[in-house]
Amino acid sequence: MKKLIAIAVLFFGVVSFTNAQTKVAHIDTQKLISAMPEMKAAKTEFDKLQQSLGADIEASITEYRNKLTQYTNEAPTKTDAENASRKQELAELEARIQEARAAADKTTQQKYIDLTKPIQERALAAIQKVAKSLGYAYVLDATAGSGLLLADGKDLMAEVKKELGI
Repeated sequence: MKKLIAIAVLFFGVVSFTNAQTKVAHIDTQKLISAMPEMKAAKTEFDKLQQSLGADIEASITEYRNKLTQYTNEAPTKTDAENASRKQELAELEARIQEARAAADKTTQQKYIDLTKPIQERALAAIQKVAKSLGYAYVLDATAGSGLLLADGKDLMAEVKKELGI
């Protein structure tokens, strides 16, 4: 029993000693990336793409609404065959609008990834470089919602911004 207690005390002592030497820092990566000039340029480019795609879809929606109004007003004076044809035309136009929305969503998602991935990689490389140079074994992400409940250690934001030149 004494041996078991001695081993437990020794084990907890070694673990405590090891933990005492581990250096931990934190950084809000979202705030860092938002502050990078490249991200501001990427956001501008992304917003232009969204506006362009949105304008095309809005034009199609306006066309659909105009035809719907026209066809609704003219329906009593048209034959059943003409009304059925017009209804089919409106359904096809609506389907094209839905397809255009889906394609625009896919395009914007891919463009966002293409624009932000190099920026995120550059930020990560800078964080790693600074952390290694300062001797930190772990760097936690302090972005809201990342799971970090207490950020009482060293904040690397200033050093990483300096490394990135911002």
